[in-house]
Amino acid sequence: MSDVDWLSEDLLLLALDADRGGLGRTYAIIAHHDLAPWNLVISPRRWAFIDWDTAAPGSRLWDVAYALHGFVPLSANPRYQRGDPAHRMRLFADAYGLDQAQRQELGPMLARRARAMHDFLAGQAAAGGQPWTRLWQQGHGRAWRADSDYIAKREGAWQQALLG
Repeated sequence: MSDVDWLSEDLLLLALDADRGGLGRTYAIIAHHDLAPWNLVISPRRWAFIDWDTAAPGSRLWDVAYALHGFVPLSANPRYQRGDPAHRMRLFADAYGLDQAQRQELGPMLARRARAMHDFLAGQAAAGGQPWTRLWQQGHGRAWRADSDYIAKREGAWQQALLG
């Protein structure tokens, strides 16, 4: 059972618009929109993503941008930083099989994706939606904003890592 009471249609459209980048794209997949270590269950024989309550139409790259944030991770908080993030990002992109055009598109998308998460949480908290209000009150909005700024300041390094 999910603790999501409701997801405002307007805010879902806002998230989708951020994904499209104003380019009027159509969506290729039903995206998870929360691919991160905290939603990955690993057993000796299988790996599976859980928590599909925010799944909606989206693009592969929008989901990859979110996944990079969590798995590299791309965090402003030194407590969450691991090893060489540029190298880890390159390994992720290689393993996923991103082509050159996708890598060029992904670099500038990284900060926009983190900022969209901040904006989504802010909107949901303002509307009183749960669990978003609780997450906002716990500081997740500040963390997403800081991460967005951190990622944007390093966009050149991320782009170079992605393109090799």
